Amino acid sequence: MPTGKVRFYDEAKGFGFITTDDGQDVFLHATALPAGTETMKPGTRLEFGVADGRRGLQALAVRVLDAPVSLSKRNRPKADDMAVIVEDVVKLLDGIGGDLRHGRYPSASHGKKVAAILRKVADDLDA
Repeated sequence: MPTGKVRFYDEAKGFGFITTDDGQDVFLHATALPAGTETMKPGTRLEFGVADGRRGLQALAVRVLDAPVSLSKRNRPKADDMAVIVEDVVKLLDGIGGDLRHGRYPSASHGKKVAAILRKVADDLDA
């Protein structure tokens, strides 16, 4: 069976393309993805069958060989360090919660800083 990497995949449209190890482009339709898989990240290595479709080669019965490790996963903090960060965020939000109970919103600049911190922590947890 041929192998290759996902060049791109559009989940909304339900298709993308694989570049085979020998450089050919192969159409990848959502129906060829393994059961329970809705999307493919670029760089994911695949093994697949090939059929000659109306517009060229089309992948059939795709099997994921290995998914790429995202940069965010490689660069995220260790779990021990993340635990300390989460505890600090909880303390920060506790203070804001107290102010809100007394009818005071944080200043605009403080609110933007807190929102940026929450986004960064969420990205690190989601990676």
